[in-house]
Amino acid sequence: MKYPLLFAVKNFPLLARACGVVLLIAFSPLCAQAEYEGKLQILLLGDSTTEGSVPRRLKPEGPHLEKVLELLLAAEPDLPPCHVINSSLSGEYIRRLIDSGRYARDAEHLPGLDYIFIRYGLNDRARIKEFGENFPKDFHELIQRLRQDHPKAQLIPMTVIPFADEAASKEINDLVRQVAVKQNLKVFDIYPRYAAELKKGANMLNYRRYPLAKVPSRYHDLVEPFVSGNSVVVMANELDPILGHLPAWYSDRHPNLAGYNVIADETAKYLAKLLRERSAE
Repeated sequence: MKYPLLFAVKNFPLLARACGVVLLIAFSPLCAQAEYEGKLQILLLGDSTTEGSVPRRLKPEGPHLEKVLELLLAAEPDLPPCHVINSSLSGEYIRRLIDSGRYARDAEHLPGLDYIFIRYGLNDRARIKEFGENFPKDFHELIQRLRQDHPKAQLIPMTVIPFADEAASKEINDLVRQVAVKQNLKVFDIYPRYAAELKKGANMLNYRRYPLAKVPSRYHDLVEPFVSGNSVVVMANELDPILGHLPAWYSDRHPNLAGYNVIADETAKYLAKLLRERSAE
């Protein structure tokens, strides 16, 4: 190219904007990008049972929940293109989402959101006082914020998966339904499908995370490839025949990739129905 300096000067505004976009993409958190024009924007808000931090660490190439959901929707030829943003965080509960500033930073300004799935309750029950009173208050507050910031988005409260015991799950899910009724929203009940899949094998949908100190020393060479920090972390059942007898070997109920695929599949079916109803209007 002749006169490259002149070209750069004349096109400086364009170049600056391009560089700005590159820097924004490079330094923005992945969960906070809604940059795909021409696609329906779907936001997932939730805790570790939505984020999937351990499967992401064990198998970073995935595909993980948001990508599987995109692929399942794309497999339906009559549905529009969709982009799924997973803005969930391990250990999070609604009060922390709001008070920490993460909502304002990662969700408030996302452009063009069409659907927002909200799945909280497990950490809320463990972390906040007077759960039965304060969890609904926090949920109402989050819904009001979302309606204010994303007035065109359809809000979809979700039940929790069978992570806690049945009584605790029912307590959480009953409160979610009460909030939804008051807010005139429909609940997406993920619990029955996940529970049905667990009947095929009680531990098939959760990874194993076990303190290395509790593993007999004679097995330490065996588990060495699976050690992460102070724990043995295994995506599925490969060590079950040898270590499955250890007390509480199966106690961690967080989903493995199979568990997240159950969530993705049921979510895709639910959303596909909504999209088809929308197109028929």
